[in-house]
Amino acid sequence: MSAAAGAAAADAAVDTKRDLKVLQSGRPVPGYSNPPELMEAHLKRTGGHPYFRFPPEPNGFLHIGHAKSMNLNFGSALAHDGKCYLRYDDTNPEAEEQVYIDAIQEMVAWMGWKPDWITFSSDYFDQLHEFAIQLIKNGKAYVDHSTQQQLKEQRELRVNSPWRDRAVAENLLLFEHMRQGRYAEGEATLRVKADMQHDNPNMRDFIAYRVKYVAHPHIKDKWCIYPSYDYTHCLIDALEDVDYSLCTLEFETRRESYFWLLEQLNLYRPHVWEFSRLNVTGTLLSKRKINVLVKKGIVRGFNDPRLMTLAGMRRRGYTPKAINKFCDLIGITRSMNVIQNAMLENSLREDLDERCERRMIIPDPIKVVVDNWQGEKEVECANHPRFPELGSRKLKFTNIFYIDRSDFHTEDDNPKFYGLAPGPRAVGLKYSGNIVCKSFEADKNGRPFLIHVDIDFERTTKPKTNITWVSEADSVPVEFRLYSALLKDDRAAIEPNFLEFIDENSETIVQGYAERSVDALKPFESVQAERFGYFVVDLDTVPGHVVMNRVLGLREDKEKVVPAGNSRESKKASKKSEKQAAK
Repeated sequence: MSAAAGAAAADAAVDTKRDLKVLQSGRPVPGYSNPPELMEAHLKRTGGHPYFRFPPEPNGFLHIGHAKSMNLNFGSALAHDGKCYLRYDDTNPEAEEQVYIDAIQEMVAWMGWKPDWITFSSDYFDQLHEFAIQLIKNGKAYVDHSTQQQLKEQRELRVNSPWRDRAVAENLLLFEHMRQGRYAEGEATLRVKADMQHDNPNMRDFIAYRVKYVAHPHIKDKWCIYPSYDYTHCLIDALEDVDYSLCTLEFETRRESYFWLLEQLNLYRPHVWEFSRLNVTGTLLSKRKINVLVKKGIVRGFNDPRLMTLAGMRRRGYTPKAINKFCDLIGITRSMNVIQNAMLENSLREDLDERCERRMIIPDPIKVVVDNWQGEKEVECANHPRFPELGSRKLKFTNIFYIDRSDFHTEDDNPKFYGLAPGPRAVGLKYSGNIVCKSFEADKNGRPFLIHVDIDFERTTKPKTNITWVSEADSVPVEFRLYSALLKDDRAAIEPNFLEFIDENSETIVQGYAERSVDALKPFESVQAERFGYFVVDLDTVPGHVVMNRVLGLREDKEKVVPAGNSRESKKASKKSEKQAAK
């Protein structure tokens, strides 16, 4: 972990004054409390240090919601002298790939977190198999041949499976046949014998094991039976001595089955606490919908700067410190909430303002020629106006340079516009002199392409504004990618035809110029373009071709259209996504 990342993690832990007593307030259910002997043994193993876990499934790339979970789990461990696992919840080999395993570990490190242990649910498959045999012997599990539809009907109607009362010896034999691969997928499952009359559907004999003939990315083809999430999660929490099993609210209905299973096997019971999912306006977090965007080529991939995958946010120019600060600011709650994207952007803006050096960048250039002077001058520019210790750089000013098109009007007819326009008004050039527009040349469509000016290096008059510039002889061409909101409306989160709410023009590519020092920047390095916002070097940069993404403006644009988080449709979208796991 880098020093910067470590500092970000430490800041997050210090800023988050988490009270662990609050995290013990989950809904009490039968079997949730530990007998004294189990708690005593647990504390002996942990030495009294609280254990947490961050348990992503390696079936996709981490997103901003995972950042909240990391901040809570790793941050709480750091703040309370505890320890935290990075545990891969890899019980579904059909959807899991090594690329996701690697990407998750990379993003955890980038976010500044250092796991005390990296484990896989599949590391415990031998032990989980032994637990299953123990349940069968205790009359608490049975091999079932119900089809998926039959199982659904049984649980809805609270009707027992015809195989529920099989003898223990027969269940042990058939479960061994499952392990040996004698059944096709779907022909047999192992179900726990819980309570088919329970008001909570999750207690109605949930599946513990199913047959899958799929190679596993971590353990290859060692097993052809795989444990379910409902069976696995609580058992590994207990085996890893997790004190605080923190998850989102859609898992709240699993509390009964979680503690029932631990009670049946007489295992240590963690504290379980559920919190609301993170909903941010203007973004999609559904894996299925993001997959559609990627496959259709609407976005550049899972690390597209318009997506709130952590890889995409890094490519957009977000920093771990800004993301962790945002997570600290929003806190954790059980109430459904929708966070405005502007809050996230402001956290980033504050961080970038402190860390980013300034550079001259012209995204939409128009050429300027000085008529009353020729030559070259060297000017010195501060790298950061508030931090002289960051030094300065020297730029060449020549009689041919570029300014941004937004700084030029063809007529001086707007009293609120202080930029360059034909007439006697002087406009300052940062770190140089004043210029006056004498004339301009335009193409057949009336679009200016060349401005003629006179310059006054003595600045005999005081200009109302100073604009930025880049000399033609001291510049590098840059491909600028300018981004706006990906979603036109937050209904994209719930609508099946969500593509109609996607702005396919949310990326604009323009060709501009930057001062030559930008050529030395590496991917993910950000600078502040004086007066134009923050830009980050993109992964597509290669020698001789610089690509920069616009991160965000210097200040929040009060007039920009942002998907409304308080509209009836947006609240409906957020409420529904709160109840469902991202697909």
